[in-house]
Amino acid sequence: MPTPPGLDRPSADTATIAAADLLGAAARSGAPCAPVRDLIGSDDVAAAYAVQELLTAERVAAGAEIVGRKIGLTSLAVQRQLGVDQPDFGVLFDDMYCPPDTPVPLSRLLQPKVEAEVAFVLAVDLADGPLDDEQIRGAVGYAVAALEIVDSRIAGWDITFGDTVADNASSGLFVLGAEHRTLDSFDPVSAQMRMSIDGVEVSTGSGAACLGDPLHALAWLARTTREFGRPLRAGQIVLSGALGPMAPIQGPATVTADITGLGSVTATFDQE
Repeated sequence: MPTPPGLDRPSADTATIAAADLLGAAARSGAPCAPVRDLIGSDDVAAAYAVQELLTAERVAAGAEIVGRKIGLTSLAVQRQLGVDQPDFGVLFDDMYCPPDTPVPLSRLLQPKVEAEVAFVLAVDLADGPLDDEQIRGAVGYAVAALEIVDSRIAGWDITFGDTVADNASSGLFVLGAEHRTLDSFDPVSAQMRMSIDGVEVSTGSGAACLGDPLHALAWLARTTREFGRPLRAGQIVLSGALGPMAPIQGPATVTADITGLGSVTATFDQE
């Protein structure tokens, strides 16, 4: 499953470069592209992450800073829908963070949807050791309510596992709440979530909907990123996965999610 950590264009194969070019052009132009599965396959995990790695390296070379990871496909129902038996992950960059008091310009997005999550901020590295439950819990500095604004560079969200992984796990932007809670005072699996758009409830769920427990999702990510040669580091943010169904954003709107124990988090979208 792991892909070489130092992938670059000279070492990447033609299909990897073509898929990265297609997704990169869609991101720059704001015009969604065709699926990339015809280039890399629908379920070739190594090929999909190779594309993601190439796009990540190009963004870092252009000045972006990696600030964490996001976990996707934590819902068993969604895994079954895409015919996979595992979550996926993407990279969070510094320019993906949106302060909660600053409107999100819809012009930054192509086909946005929003989901509510528990985010973890790490206090120590997760690079060595058994990465068991005790170590995972001990690495969490605090938890915070989050809205992940997912997006797809692929037209009509016509995605398979390979498409979404290559497209940085359909990452867009993210917003964090103001309340920070240590795991001594907050139990992620027991959290209840309610999300509304302009005051209308659009999604509900719980911590148990995220791979059985958001901490299970974090453990999966810690092990997987270490296998890839990109272990999680202190200070990084981890969006652990949706607590309920995502909802589309179709124009200017205000989205608020309430998560028991973590308070609320709000994102406002406007047309500038």
